Amino acid sequence: MTDVLVLGAGGKTGRRVAARLDELGIAYRSASRRGTPPFDWNVPETWDGALDGVGAVYVVRPELQPADVLEAFVGRAVNRGAGRLVFLSARAGGEDMDRPRERVIHDSGADWTILRPTWYFQNFSEGMFRAGLDSGELRLPAGTGREAFVDTEDIADVAVAALTQAGHEGRTYALSGPRALSFGEAVELIAAASGRPIVYRDIEPDEYARELVAAGESERFAQLQAKLMTWIAEDEGAHLSDGVRQALGREPRGFEDFVKRTNWNPAS
Repeated sequence: MTDVLVLGAGGKTGRRVAARLDELGIAYRSASRRGTPPFDWNVPETWDGALDGVGAVYVVRPELQPADVLEAFVGRAVNRGAGRLVFLSARAGGEDMDRPRERVIHDSGADWTILRPTWYFQNFSEGMFRAGLDSGELRLPAGTGREAFVDTEDIADVAVAALTQAGHEGRTYALSGPRALSFGEAVELIAAASGRPIVYRDIEPDEYARELVAAGESERFAQLQAKLMTWIAEDEGAHLSDGVRQALGREPRGFEDFVKRTNWNPAS
């Protein structure tokens, strides 16, 4: 019997959740289109195979999918015996972003835990900011605004605690790092650690969206990212949250430690 289904198991948080479950000896299944059995948000016929024997689900929301897709999946999961849901939401955006999806989780009938992280440290090392860092110039419309970036290692620790331990039911954890940084400050730390000249360049939101589309992203995605960056420019994400301490009884990891343990050499 498989106890935990990990959605987004190839992503920044899902990969780490799966690794921790493996270390703990807890049976789990990684959900992906290429998995066995395969799982695809857009093909409901694949859901039952992934949910077979599952008692808990780490739910990474479907990117740019409407809430009714999540609602259909969650209903299927609970009906098939998943009694615990841990949902990866986001702190940014308020009612305009992930809150309708959170209500789906609240109303599911299962024990639930909501995770609301800030932007990830790992967006710099393995995500959307890495290409700019490798080129020597990170171009974003975030001005001098600060964000309380969080380590995905902390997100995974909280997720696994909620999936496997009692006491996290009905809790919403806002997760941030221990201090807020501007992109300029973050890039300076990375440049110092790498020994390379890397700069942060503030650009206009429209220019940023055009660059994303030129790089192959959809117009919808590009406009969403530009909007999120505008919020950072306005210091919407600068406040600290204590969700890591609430869930784990310790302080969150710091950005400086993340920078030191990361290889910043550009891929050859």
